[in-house]
Amino acid sequence: MQYLSNEQLSISIAEKGAELQSIRRTDLQLDYLWSGDAAFWGKKSPVLFPIVGGLKNNQYTHQGKAYQLGRHGFARDQVFEVSAQTTDSITFTLRDSETSLAVYPFPFQFSVRYQLSGDTLAVSYIVKNTGDSEMWFSVGAHPAFKLPLTGDTAFDDYYLQFSDTENTGRWPLSPDGLIELKPGPLLENTRKLALNKPMFYADALVLKHMASDEITIKSDKHAHGVTMRYDGFPFFGIWSAKDADFLCLEPWCGIADAVNTSGELSDKEGIIQLSAGDTWAKQWSVKFF
Repeated sequence: MQYLSNEQLSISIAEKGAELQSIRRTDLQLDYLWSGDAAFWGKKSPVLFPIVGGLKNNQYTHQGKAYQLGRHGFARDQVFEVSAQTTDSITFTLRDSETSLAVYPFPFQFSVRYQLSGDTLAVSYIVKNTGDSEMWFSVGAHPAFKLPLTGDTAFDDYYLQFSDTENTGRWPLSPDGLIELKPGPLLENTRKLALNKPMFYADALVLKHMASDEITIKSDKHAHGVTMRYDGFPFFGIWSAKDADFLCLEPWCGIADAVNTSGELSDKEGIIQLSAGDTWAKQWSVKFF
């Protein structure tokens, strides 16, 4: 386990999956990350790489060969090494291996950097193509924030506040976890979405190309919450396990297969193409108040 703290925030991160294990505002004595209760969902903040979501039949093809790869990829189950550390940041790195190349035939270096600044945590994903040909990948976040945040409130005392007025639908998921072809209604000329547990009984709210680049979890019953900023992430998931006391805010560069997918990796919606030797990076951040 690795630890990072300043005068306001204290976090812990496991080497397995480079996964956040705790987030605490020490000056407020408030914990913000889900406990990981396995009765509902045993993870806390998995890192999604080299795919986001599921593949049709857990399979894709590349250069005429079929590969098997499970939901959200393999990074969340691998042990990362600590590759850099400063007083306010720590970087974890995963590299390709014989095991990874059997299911994902691309040499890579994938780093996750956590950095604290006052009341804000910034998380960066850095992908380097260490091979001699193009690679294709997706990457995404899956942090679960404790909800309710205080003992005197309930889940449905909270709502999401968007930074811009939204007119966007929810892209339904099939029973196999694939994206359906048409969205259903969700946000119509509004900046607010009230939360309740039944809204997740049919799985995640999947959004595409929102106008907003910030989402805040807040309540009118107290002054605490979180604001996530996610510039440049074209897809977004909002999810909770059935009747659980958490809410996941998930900025994604990538998305699950559509029900009509061809299965060809390079044709996958949202897939990122990276040339040999090149590096790609993206960052999201959360302010805790």
